Amino acid sequence: MTAKRFSLRRRIFALAVALLMLAAVVLIIFIRDYAERASDRAFDRLLAASALTIAGAVQVENDAVVVEIPFAAFAMFSGRDRVFYAVEDPDARTVTGYEDLAAQVGETVSAEPSFVDMRYRGETVRVASVGRLISTPSDTGWVTIHVAETQNQREALSNEILSNAVLPVIALTLLAVGLVWFGISRMFAPLTELEHELRARAPDDLSPITVPVPEEVDHLVSALNGFMGRLQKAMERVSGLVAEAAHEVRTPLASLRAQAEVAMDEQDPDALRRRVGRIHTGAVQASQLVSQLLMEATISHRMENQEIETTTLAAVIEDVRQRLDPEQARRLVIDLAADAAVAQLRGDRVALREMMRNVVDNALVYSEASVDIAGRIEMGYLVVEVSDRGPGIEESEKASVLERFKRGRASNGKVGSGLGLSIVARVAAAHRGTLTLLDRSGGGLVVSIALPLLRRSAGAGGSGVLPVMGALVVVAALWGSPAPAEAATTTYPAPDGSSQTTLTILGTTDTPLFAYFVAGFQAQRPDVSVIYEETDSLPLYEGFLAGTLDRAPDLLISSASDLQLKLANDGHALAYDSPWLSGLPDWAHWRSEVFGFTFEPAVIIYNRDLIADDEVPRTHLTLAELLETQTERFRGRIATYDIGVSGVGYLLAAQDQTISSTFWRLASAFGRVNAQFSGSSPAILNGVADGTLALGYNVLGSYAFARQAEGAPIEIVVPDDYVLVLTRSMLIPRDAPNAELAKAFVDFALSPAGQAIASGPTALGSVVPNGSGAWTSEAIAARGRGVIQPIPLGPGLLVALDRLRRQRFLDTWQEIVSPKP
Repeated sequence: MTAKRFSLRRRIFALAVALLMLAAVVLIIFIRDYAERASDRAFDRLLAASALTIAGAVQVENDAVVVEIPFAAFAMFSGRDRVFYAVEDPDARTVTGYEDLAAQVGETVSAEPSFVDMRYRGETVRVASVGRLISTPSDTGWVTIHVAETQNQREALSNEILSNAVLPVIALTLLAVGLVWFGISRMFAPLTELEHELRARAPDDLSPITVPVPEEVDHLVSALNGFMGRLQKAMERVSGLVAEAAHEVRTPLASLRAQAEVAMDEQDPDALRRRVGRIHTGAVQASQLVSQLLMEATISHRMENQEIETTTLAAVIEDVRQRLDPEQARRLVIDLAADAAVAQLRGDRVALREMMRNVVDNALVYSEASVDIAGRIEMGYLVVEVSDRGPGIEESEKASVLERFKRGRASNGKVGSGLGLSIVARVAAAHRGTLTLLDRSGGGLVVSIALPLLRRSAGAGGSGVLPVMGALVVVAALWGSPAPAEAATTTYPAPDGSSQTTLTILGTTDTPLFAYFVAGFQAQRPDVSVIYEETDSLPLYEGFLAGTLDRAPDLLISSASDLQLKLANDGHALAYDSPWLSGLPDWAHWRSEVFGFTFEPAVIIYNRDLIADDEVPRTHLTLAELLETQTERFRGRIATYDIGVSGVGYLLAAQDQTISSTFWRLASAFGRVNAQFSGSSPAILNGVADGTLALGYNVLGSYAFARQAEGAPIEIVVPDDYVLVLTRSMLIPRDAPNAELAKAFVDFALSPAGQAIASGPTALGSVVPNGSGAWTSEAIAARGRGVIQPIPLGPGLLVALDRLRRQRFLDTWQEIVSPKP
């Protein structure tokens, strides 16, 4: 049955049109969805800005929440939608606004805006809610601000975007259909030219096609040229076979004819018998010649087609033996080594069989004695030797007898075609083997054939053991060794001994703690050396901007995340989408440029020998009251950060001032007792531990937990009103010399392995939720009863860094904590 013809051109056109139409529909659906999302994003930002503006106006007066709605909070709306708002104090009482709106929307305990759609007063409204954490002498809690807007203007903007985009989509789709039809017509033109080229050729012209064609058709032309090349070789082989057969068979056939004509006239029975014998011998020779020619053609064809399979030497020899007469088969003496008999050969089984048959047949023909077949394995090769006790081959003839139709002088009187050894040589060469003719001791010939064995890939079990064990030894050595002594710069050589790549890190983390992260990183990258330089947060920031650092950093790590964010905001950071970024809380990263990797609360520490448990201050207010009532007792024995020197100290103080209504009262109490001011947490810890200081305020909990675990006589208070939590952040400079290594370290620090170090021996706290270890974010939060307030990495941190605002804050602080006489 003839297959039904079809038009490839029409099929391609119909498929292209269908795909274009489907794409247009999908694109319109996508544009509609995008229009709605774009409209929502635009108006959500206005809603959030309005709510945040109101939140900034929240004040606490006489333990009561008051708010004066700023004019700008509602001036940003278009005026075409209805607007509703409500402000609730920590006790869920409506301070101002629409009470029924507050009743329908839940409270929030986050400074990040949240959005919800709901039905309110007969219309669908979009509500933005934000929280503002406040601390009063009596309590700490969240003020909730709700701002709602109807959605008429959102829908109008969404429809406008959709209508403006649909018409160009339709026009472009129609234009694309026309272009597709034109393109298909042009695409088939080279095929027509190719058809004309083939039709104009002579029947015996099998030369390659040289017509220029597109790349898409080039593979077809190459395949056609390859086919014609193989066809030409096959025709040449057939022509050669016919010519050789005609040449070689002509003589024995002519001899047979002459012998037959003479026999027809022979009257003597004995002479006639002899004449018939010679005719039989000639017929046998002609038959063997034809068989050999046909076999050579078959083998040539199989070698070109690469007929590949797997077999063994024992199977090949047994196949040959089965084809012999029983009497000849008994003359074979087979002696194969055990491994040689089952060794795997990869090649053409028929060709290997014919190779072995020709060698064995020659040995049986030229020798009356037994024929020995031996096999062994030598250096990846299977060596098979066929030995006989025949006349052998003279040294001068050993090369020529491997040619077609060449026979040695010792073959006179023996029936043969002169093709046997040439076939053996061709098969051995086609299997990447060798053929050698050797004289046998005591007389005879040894035909030695060496064939490559099938290679087996090495098992997966052994090769990887030593590197893995080596890595484990390195990790054990690094983790088990004592932490290095404090130094400005510490070099960690590559564990594998190489020094090709070096990662340079500048950070504020104590070197003994950071050594754990280096060890863990080098366990994964033993080819990397690490240089770590410890410094303070403010000098690190200023030195980087001024270009006065001793070495170009690949990675900056600082606990002063506001300074890190300032660097990123000013264009000094390289963006990197780490595969572990999705596991971080939203507040712990910004623009894929600043990455937090620790969870460190600001705590109060005290010396248990100097402050009794019943008088320990557990809130910011009770600390201020303790210092106000026992000024002389604590004079000179209280310490906190020098916020003019310490970047992290200024960050914590600025956040305290934003949240707590008692901040300046506490600052005044510090001034009364002549508090000591330090640039780092370790200095404060040392003073409290040795009894020089009685109490330290806003100390990083990570350092305090680690020192307490070492046995230092300090106690830790996680405040019961609110707890500031900062995250130590990483930043890759835009011009980092080894940015790829820095990215690898960021990946490690955010991965489970890095977070296990943060929640383990360093006590820095793991910022990724649901981790394991003693110092996870959940375990740290459970140590106190206060509201956990992470310091989010975001543009809000830039407010406190404003030059004028910072200077006023520092001037006020200095005036209160160190008043002039």
